[in-house]
Amino acid sequence: MSLFKKILIPTDGSEYTKAAISEGLELARLLGAEVTALYVVDQTSFINFPMDSTIVSVYSLLEKEGKEAVETVKQEGEKIGVKVNAIVEEGSPVRKIVDSSRIHDLIVMGTLGRTGVSKILLGSVAERVVRYAHCPVLVVRAVKEEPS
Repeated sequence: MSLFKKILIPTDGSEYTKAAISEGLELARLLGAEVTALYVVDQTSFINFPMDSTIVSVYSLLEKEGKEAVETVKQEGEKIGVKVNAIVEEGSPVRKIVDSSRIHDLIVMGTLGRTGVSKILLGSVAERVVRYAHCPVLVVRAVKEEPS
């Protein structure tokens, strides 16, 4: 019997999460697990702005991007026979992922692998999720393109 029956795959829709999505879906296939694809519309970016039409447009664009991101995970899962629940939520990505970790057995997520000043200034969602999650976290480094 597998310990990992419910796997959470957070995605931001970027190229950097593709390796984690592939790894997470393949792991789910091998273990017979169910996957939840989660995209969080980061409201923390909008806290200090009045909700005018420009902000509403940006928010709508992010919400659309989120739906497309989780739908992509769902379609990739269907190709290999993995059931994927697609969820788009609003809030702080770290908080939503950590909250979701309570009802999942494993989180598989990507990282840019930032170091130095970039990491200090920007922080790392993956690092904070690893620190506070209520279940194991598998962090998959994004595959870098080799220079030609």
